[in-house]
Amino acid sequence: MILRSSGPSPFGRKVKIAAKILGIYDQLTVEMSNTADPEDSLRQQNPLGKIPILLLDDGRKLFDSRVICEYLDAQVDGVTLHPTESDARWEALTLQALGDGIIDAAILQVYETRLRPEEKQFADWLSYQGDKVKRSLDHLGNNVPSLDGDLTIGHVAIACALGYLDLRFDGAWRATYPGLVTWLDAFRARVPAFDATKFEG
Repeated sequence: MILRSSGPSPFGRKVKIAAKILGIYDQLTVEMSNTADPEDSLRQQNPLGKIPILLLDDGRKLFDSRVICEYLDAQVDGVTLHPTESDARWEALTLQALGDGIIDAAILQVYETRLRPEEKQFADWLSYQGDKVKRSLDHLGNNVPSLDGDLTIGHVAIACALGYLDLRFDGAWRATYPGLVTWLDAFRARVPAFDATKFEG
């Protein structure tokens, strides 16, 4: 299987961590992609032009990270990041949606400040996305996910979201949410794949 991603992609990181937890990372070949390059074949592999994409041996192309992670999970017996018991499943998927949403809002802020000249940046838009992140972190700070028991895709998504805030926003969240700092430290200790997939730069 070929995983098309990029080093700093938090969604690609989520897939890599999931694959490592599931014990099938060695079945992946990671291929770097450039979403800004119109000549990159990823636009033919995913009409949305987004990463990550998983290319299967039979020619199928899977996207986005949620679909890829669930597919990888289905290839493994005995370990799962997607609980099958109803309440646990909805909890894990909702936590994943929150983590993915934080990443989406953070990426939109990065795009606004990096791709637009400063005089054309839309302050209300930046504030709107920033408020999404703040509300989500407030919620998590008051409802820190338990790491007792089995890990789920929700835990992985939240860890990747916090890791992306560290990467692109200099970890400014840490001063306000010490409980989430402690949580991420505990996740890192339990999941060496988190540090192994860290992007520097």
